[in-house]
Amino acid sequence: MTEILHTSLAFVVAIALLIAVHEYGHFSMARRLGIKVEKFSIGFGPALFSWRSRDREVLYVIAAIPLGGYVKMLGENPDEQADDKQEQLSDEDKARAFNNQPVWKRAAVAVAGPGNNFIFAIIAYMMVGWIGQSVLPTIVGGIAPASVAEQAGLQIGDRIVAVGGSPVHSWQQMEEKLKQFVGKSAPLEVKRDESTVAIALSLPTQGKDPLLMDVADQVAGFNPGLIVRIDEVMDGSSAQRFGLHKGDVIKQINGWHVSNVRQFIERVKASAGKPVALVVQRDQSILQLNVTPSADKDKQGRMGVKLASQSLHGSEQYSMSLFDGFKYGFVRSWEMTEMTLGVFGKMVTSAIPADNLGGPIAIAQLAGRTADMGLVYFLGFLALISVNLGVLNLLPVPVLDGGLLVYLGLEKLRGKPLSPKFLEITQMMGLVLIVSLMMFAFYNDLSR
Repeated sequence: MTEILHTSLAFVVAIALLIAVHEYGHFSMARRLGIKVEKFSIGFGPALFSWRSRDREVLYVIAAIPLGGYVKMLGENPDEQADDKQEQLSDEDKARAFNNQPVWKRAAVAVAGPGNNFIFAIIAYMMVGWIGQSVLPTIVGGIAPASVAEQAGLQIGDRIVAVGGSPVHSWQQMEEKLKQFVGKSAPLEVKRDESTVAIALSLPTQGKDPLLMDVADQVAGFNPGLIVRIDEVMDGSSAQRFGLHKGDVIKQINGWHVSNVRQFIERVKASAGKPVALVVQRDQSILQLNVTPSADKDKQGRMGVKLASQSLHGSEQYSMSLFDGFKYGFVRSWEMTEMTLGVFGKMVTSAIPADNLGGPIAIAQLAGRTADMGLVYFLGFLALISVNLGVLNLLPVPVLDGGLLVYLGLEKLRGKPLSPKFLEITQMMGLVLIVSLMMFAFYNDLSR
C-alpha cells in the first residue's frame, strides 16, 4: 500500500507540474498579447480549489483529476465564433477575443505551450548535468565468442570513451550512440591500459528495430559484465519449490554464463515445463540446482523471481562543468526530441509495434521508480516526459496545438477564417482519435 501511495504521489506531482508548465506557456503568452483569458485550470472535473486573479478576469482552478489542464480564452471554442454569439460581445471583448486576433498572435499562443515544455526539459537536463549522477561505466566486462566485438579486437577491460567521434561517459549514453550505427560501421575510441585504440564495429542490419534492442549485447556481442542476483522469490513459484533463495547469484543456466538479466529471462522463457540446470552462488557456496519453469498463458517459462543486476565494475559519479552542463541541456533535449519523433514515426509505419505505447500506469511506475532513485533521476524523467508532451502537442491533430497551427495555416492560405462548423467537426474527430489512443495505451498498461 505504501508503495502504491508513493508511486501515485510521484505521478501526480510529475503530471501536475508538467501540465502547469505547458498551460502556463499558453496563459502567459495570451495575457502578454492582450487576449482575454477566462479560466486557467490544472486538472479536469470538479474544482478542489479556485480563486480569481487580481483584476478579477481569470478564474484559477485546481481540479480533482490531474490528467490534463486547459486555458479557456474568450472566442476560442467554435460555438463562440458564430455571428449571433459575436454580436453579444462588447466592443472591448470583441477586440480581445482569441478568434479576432491576427494569425501570428494565435500561432504564438499555440506554440508557447509546447515551447515551455522544451524550455523546462532544457533546464532540467542542465540540472542533471550539474548535479551529476551515478552511471554504469563504459568498461567492457564480457565478450561473446565469435561476436562482432571479438572479431573487431575489443577486449575485456577496455573503456569506450567515444562512439562516432562523440564522447560517451556512461553505458546508457554509449548504447544510444550505437543504435545510430546499426547497419553501418561504428567507429570506437577505446582506452586500453595507457594507450588509446581505434576500433570499428561492423554492426549488421537487424530484423528488429534498434530502439527495441540492446545493441551492445545483442548485435555487437559485448556487455558490462553484470552480476545477476535474485531479489525476491514469489510464494508458490517454481523457484521456491526447487530451492532458489533471495540473494542467490545466478552464475550459469544450462552451461551458459549469465552476464545480464535479459539473457537469463530469454532462456527461462524458452524452457516452459523443461528442467534447466542452474549454477548459483549462495554466500560462499556454489550450488547446482535443477529448476523446472512453469508455463504462463502464452506458454512461456516463468520461475517466479524478481531479478536485480550489478556491474562488475560498480558505478561512477559523473557531473559536468558549468559550460558542459549548459550545453548538455540543449543537446540532450534535441536528442530526446529526435528519438520521440522517430518512435512516433515508426509506430505509424508499424516498424515498432504499437503495444510499446505506454499510458498513465507506465508513466506512474516510472515516476515512482525514478523518485525512489533520487532527485537527479526524477529530473531526468520529468525532462523526458516534458519533451514527449511538447512533441505530442505539436502533432497536426485537431484539439492539439499542432492542429491549431494547421487551422491557422489554412486560414492564411484562404484569406479568411475557417467555418465554425468545420472546426467543430474536425475537433470532434481529433478528440475521438486522442481518446482512442489514450484507451489503447491504458489497455497496454493493463496487459503488462
